[in-house]
Amino acid sequence: MDASENLAGEMLEVDAFRRLFPLRFYERHLLESIRPDARPLGKARDTTVALGGVAFADGSALVKTGHTTMLADIKMEIITPSVGSRDEASLAIDFHMPPICSPLIRPGRPAEVAAIISKQLTDAIVSIHSHSHVLNRQDVYCLDADGSLFDAALLSAVAAFSHLHIPAISVNDDGRVVAVSEEEVESNLVKEPFNQSTRKLKLSCMPFSLTCILHKKHILADPTGEEESVMESFVTVVLDLSGQLVSFNKPGGPVLAYTSAVQDCIALTRQRVKELQNILNDAIADMELD
Repeated sequence: MDASENLAGEMLEVDAFRRLFPLRFYERHLLESIRPDARPLGKARDTTVALGGVAFADGSALVKTGHTTMLADIKMEIITPSVGSRDEASLAIDFHMPPICSPLIRPGRPAEVAAIISKQLTDAIVSIHSHSHVLNRQDVYCLDADGSLFDAALLSAVAAFSHLHIPAISVNDDGRVVAVSEEEVESNLVKEPFNQSTRKLKLSCMPFSLTCILHKKHILADPTGEEESVMESFVTVVLDLSGQLVSFNKPGGPVLAYTSAVQDCIALTRQRVKELQNILNDAIADMELD
């Protein structure tokens, strides 16, 4: 009993120190190149991807990175694009942060970060979208906000596209572009779909990202919400599967004091891209087996 009471007392003291002096608490861990959750500084949290699950969507995915959880779904609408229209006009992405995702989000007041992440997702995803006859409306819902929101949101968006089933498209007697069912195609009740060979979206340039906190000489990959609130300087690197830089975002904080930090963040992102590609491939294989 005495040992248990002593341990409980020590845990209370550590928790109190963590709450009162959060930066000093983290810096003590950084001296040992470890984090409170026992991760090495450059290691991301465990990540899972589950495809499907949203019955009314044409493509969907659920992603968990640590406690951060995202649900992405895609709904498709057939359109007849105007002459000279660009493919970008046929893609709309909205990022949602309902109050359930965090006690910091108030009902009726959209989080400012939601609009920023919506724009970042659109900029990243537009490179893999190429169907001008289909309007893709993608919604990404944050179910649990515990840091690195954009990384998990982008992964869920890409995963939903990998699950996407593009409908057969034909032209009716009035000259309108319409979606047709498998039964209509097999029964020759409609003209042969002109997209028969392009109904599966090929994601040849999938973007993935990694957010890193930079604190003094330390780099912390995939920060939690608490880490982001304590150490304010962070960057987000987006790479494609070939390792090419898609974007580099540093929203705030002090100017980087050393350029090697950028190179280190990119190197960590390249490692993370390989991990995420394997995770997504496993999810696709599991879906095909089912």
